[in-house]
Amino acid sequence: MTTQTATAAAAATSPHVAAHASARASRRAPAPVPLVRLVSVELRKSFDTRSGRWLLASLGLAAVLTTGAIIAWAPADQLTYSEFTLAIGVPMTIILPIIAALSVTSEWTQRSGLATFTLVPHRGRVLLAKAIAAVLVTVPATGAAFGVGALGNVSGAALADVPVRWDQSAVDVAYFALGQTLLLLVGFVLGALIRNSSGAIVAYMLYGFVAPGLLAFLAFNQDWFADARPWIDAKYNQDALLRGDLTGDGWSHLAVTSVVWLLLPLVVAVVNVLRSEVK
Repeated sequence: MTTQTATAAAAATSPHVAAHASARASRRAPAPVPLVRLVSVELRKSFDTRSGRWLLASLGLAAVLTTGAIIAWAPADQLTYSEFTLAIGVPMTIILPIIAALSVTSEWTQRSGLATFTLVPHRGRVLLAKAIAAVLVTVPATGAAFGVGALGNVSGAALADVPVRWDQSAVDVAYFALGQTLLLLVGFVLGALIRNSSGAIVAYMLYGFVAPGLLAFLAFNQDWFADARPWIDAKYNQDALLRGDLTGDGWSHLAVTSVVWLLLPLVVAVVNVLRSEVK
């Protein structure tokens, strides 16, 4: 009697079991998170923290203070649009790369990498989203530089009683944005290579200020290195691009130094991020 009952129950439930197994087998894997959503998340993560908000605020504050300093102390004949925009761009060459570096190192220093790479297991897509988000920051930064620079140019000319000189064009804006983007990507690469906030910031300071000074000193004292420097010093070419002085062979120098100091380290950084253990 018991055997017959068990057989009948199994026969009755077998269609449901079979249907459940069939539904589970036909269930599709969830679609990957869209890249646009990843970029928006990374942008929000970059400025949701206290340090991120302070860095963002410091961009505007530095632009205003730099503009005021030029109006107060620059000679009247140097009150030009390019003088304001280039001066405002100097602190940006420090702040923007730091923002990019911190966007990468935060996953390791703040121990959020495990959650990030669990929710999005494709590390390459996460790193790409971080890079796009970092590059997008240059757009409002460039707009702020030329907007505040325009106000400073008008105000400075009015206070000094000199004609307003608009010596910047759309090409200069593009050069400025490209130069800031390259420097920002240097900070991003250093962050991906070192994966430590303090180490990445120190490394960028060495790249942006210590190394160029030493190379300039060597070029000043050694004639043979003066000709070779544009092929070696990436910061030298990036600064020329920011000023709009890159012409002729300068583009070749920029391409070579970008491959050596930016592209090759980026490949190494991506491989390390894909293979490193996240704790």
